[in-house]
Amino acid sequence: MQKIKTALLSYGMSGKVFHAPFIALHPGFELLGSWERTKKLIQEDYPSVTSYPSLESVLESDAELIIVNTPVGTHFEYAKKVLLAGKHAVVEKAFTTTLAEAKELTDLAKAKGLKLAVFQNRRWDSDFKTVQKILNENSLGEIVEAEFHFDRYNPLLSPKIHKETANFGAGILKDLGPHLIDQALFLFGMPKSVFADIRITREHSIVDDYIDILLLYSDKRVRLKAGFFVREPNPSFVLHGKKGSFLKPRGDVQEDELKLGKKPNLTTWGAEPKDKEGLLHTEKNGAIIREKIPTLQGNYYDYFDAVYQSITQNLPEPVTGQEGTNVMQIIEAAIQSNTEQKVITIG
Repeated sequence: MQKIKTALLSYGMSGKVFHAPFIALHPGFELLGSWERTKKLIQEDYPSVTSYPSLESVLESDAELIIVNTPVGTHFEYAKKVLLAGKHAVVEKAFTTTLAEAKELTDLAKAKGLKLAVFQNRRWDSDFKTVQKILNENSLGEIVEAEFHFDRYNPLLSPKIHKETANFGAGILKDLGPHLIDQALFLFGMPKSVFADIRITREHSIVDDYIDILLLYSDKRVRLKAGFFVREPNPSFVLHGKKGSFLKPRGDVQEDELKLGKKPNLTTWGAEPKDKEGLLHTEKNGAIIREKIPTLQGNYYDYFDAVYQSITQNLPEPVTGQEGTNVMQIIEAAIQSNTEQKVITIG
């Protein structure tokens, strides 16, 4: 099997939890190491890899694929340098800070014949995969409305300075927003217009920490919500169609288990507890049914396998630069809508 030499640009929580374990598990990747600015931690987990002292040393290495998992405000600069160095790139969400940056990176990758994938791992969550299955089976009929939540209760400010200072990459819109927006666009495509309410609700916060985004389609409405004052969470996915409804709590276990240091596998990984099953209330074969639906397993390994296939077989990336650009278009429309207090048409 062809090995793709891979390096990270950070070994904080993102690198340690979401990237390195799956790169190490996949037989098609060789983890070379990570750029580490102060703390030198990657060799504690992977003794044979390199702790790179600078971005330039990573770019000069024989890495073929570089994971841009640094703070959002650096994504454009670093990803552009990666592509100009002739390397394939995976870029964390939010893809960039502006739509123009997203377009430039996508065009650059295409011009240089390189793969550019956005890390929208939540498409491989167990709960979202189950929602997708319900829609693909047409269990609800024509969708009339949907509501996606990413709820948390956390009134305290983050200790990560870049998340709580005023910069173009900070705030919940570019933190949790990209997950919700990407999932909605993946299921329903681009809307005709957007209306958004973006607020600050935490004491002493100077960055947005509440979003309510309404995507307007010709035949449906999709609402996306995230905030830090939801002690009793709503269902994370609510879908209503002309035949019935599906309600699904957030149940994916991968992030929590990765944070505990558990290593992913290809068999039992990503299995939700049974009490997180979704409720389907609809019409089936002429009868009304109301039943719990078994949850599909999630596994972020499948994202990395798709990256591997895209590079070795010249297939589309699992989440393309264009899809990342579409998310940024919605984010910019949401900002404009909140500022001008009006519906913004998507061109």
